[in-house]
Amino acid sequence: MPIPSRAALVEHLVRTRIAGDVATPRDNNLSHYRKLANGDRHYWLGLELGDRWRDEQDVLAVMAERCGVSDDPEHRFGQDTIDPELTVDALERMAARLRKAAAGAQRVLFATGHPGGLLDVHRQTAQALRAAGCEIVRIPSGLVADEGMVFQFADVAVQERGATLWHTHSPAPMAAILDGLEREGRPLPDLVVADHGWAGCAAQRGLDAVGYADCNDPALFLGEAEGTLQVAVPLDDHVLDPRFYDPLTDYLLDAAGLI
Repeated sequence: MPIPSRAALVEHLVRTRIAGDVATPRDNNLSHYRKLANGDRHYWLGLELGDRWRDEQDVLAVMAERCGVSDDPEHRFGQDTIDPELTVDALERMAARLRKAAAGAQRVLFATGHPGGLLDVHRQTAQALRAAGCEIVRIPSGLVADEGMVFQFADVAVQERGATLWHTHSPAPMAAILDGLEREGRPLPDLVVADHGWAGCAAQRGLDAVGYADCNDPALFLGEAEGTLQVAVPLDDHVLDPRFYDPLTDYLLDAAGLI
């Protein structure tokens, strides 16, 4: 298929509900913003937010600015949105960082806590960077986190529990990888491309990190606002068919000069 234009990608994102009127309901979004503001670390996704985001209205303001949810605090139920223009803007920022990685033949680590939706987005990106001369970091073997194994599948670090790839927001698997690399005396990645706590943990440890985040996962957007995370791409991270992400991936790789 041809690389989509920006306008065609925006239309596709809305039609497939990757952005636009997304499936995540408003009350779920607000509940997560409140829990983050109340200090529930499950929603911090590996970042150390301290006391800086104790007001959930401040969290909402950032999410409206960077993700495109409604900024009306009285809108508490029903539909919420992701602005597809913001999604494409963030993809272009991510593409610029991927282009830098390719130009410098950097070491890049890929990881996902949402294998049901984003595994192939990461796999295709890793494949393109390897073809451009990057080293795709191989994680140490035998890693354990949160009662599961951490291993690589198709160049992407994932958590496995009970012979199943696991949906996880936890930063512990990424911490296990980075600690394992240090124990083996191996260099840390120059760039981490991930999502959820995998991206947050890497960014908190001072690594260059870019990631994808849903509108009910505000921490990565706060990390980007503070400069800890380099890019947070707003999207619904688990839509009906993972093939719906293919045009998005094509646009990203083309913008990065990797196609």
